[in-house]
Amino acid sequence: MSTATNATMKAVLIDKFGGAEVLRIGEAERPTPGNGQVLVEVAATSVNRPDIVQREGKYPPPKGDSELLGLEVAGTVRALGAGVDRWSVGDRVMGLVGGGGYAEYAVAYADHLMQIPETMNFEEAAGICEAYITAYLNVFMIGGLKDGDGVLLHGGGGGVNTAAVQLCRALTPAAQVLVTASPGKLERVAELGADPVIDYRSQDFAEEVRRVTDGRGVQVILDHIGAAYLASNMKSLAVGGRLVLIGVTSGIKAELNLALMMVKRQQVIGSVLRSRPVPAKAAIVAEFSHRVLPLLAERKVVPLIHKVYRLDDVAQAQREMEASAHFGKIVLSLV
Repeated sequence: MSTATNATMKAVLIDKFGGAEVLRIGEAERPTPGNGQVLVEVAATSVNRPDIVQREGKYPPPKGDSELLGLEVAGTVRALGAGVDRWSVGDRVMGLVGGGGYAEYAVAYADHLMQIPETMNFEEAAGICEAYITAYLNVFMIGGLKDGDGVLLHGGGGGVNTAAVQLCRALTPAAQVLVTASPGKLERVAELGADPVIDYRSQDFAEEVRRVTDGRGVQVILDHIGAAYLASNMKSLAVGGRLVLIGVTSGIKAELNLALMMVKRQQVIGSVLRSRPVPAKAAIVAEFSHRVLPLLAERKVVPLIHKVYRLDDVAQAQREMEASAHFGKIVLSLV
């Protein structure tokens, strides 16, 4: 076992909640790995929508996790906490963290890490865990998508949505993958393998879903919009279909026809990755490693990176996400 001495490190700090202008580069105390944890020297991390919500003061980290922003890291193991024997100092790893990714060093649970394939660089690895694990967890593990099913994905060119399209095509090639997107992203989403791509600004997506499925609807919907889409999502679901809700950007309250939902045996499932217990996250990472990591290593699924920013340019990177101008992941590099 090795340990790290307490020292300072470069990190993104927030003195008050607000817009991207509150982000600043400063010094923070370097964390020390506890029991079952690993200290990772961070080479790259990524920008995720929850980072922005936390910056605004609406999404605090789980108890015991770092107050710093950042939900995933890619880098090199520099120290091991007690009880860790599956990693060695010098290993290249990527993984989930409850917070702290926007810094030179971060602590992660050993079972929340995966070895970075030799075919992948740090910037690509930084875009894997939050988006691809979220997509796999909610579409396949929770949504139960099978080959031949229909799936509706909301989110156009966002990281989770583009990851979900790629995984659907790789794991369930016979599934019908429908995606809603803005006009400027329709063609690129289609190139990933979505068919059809629905312009949510000019088309009623529920009508389009019913039309292209001959009235059957889809078996799985992945949605981060929430209230504004609830009624149309339920219309889009097939008998026995599952709506997996991973965000509420349009609001948290909406009316639901419970009688119709009962008759059609539909399910509405809420899902958040960050706040799950440590063992539950470990089980999710283990299944992802078994089923998806080989596809990434063989470049059958290639991480989709929109742009790589320096950590010092974190405010600009977050503004780009807020403008929804990105297609794929926005990465922050520390090397």
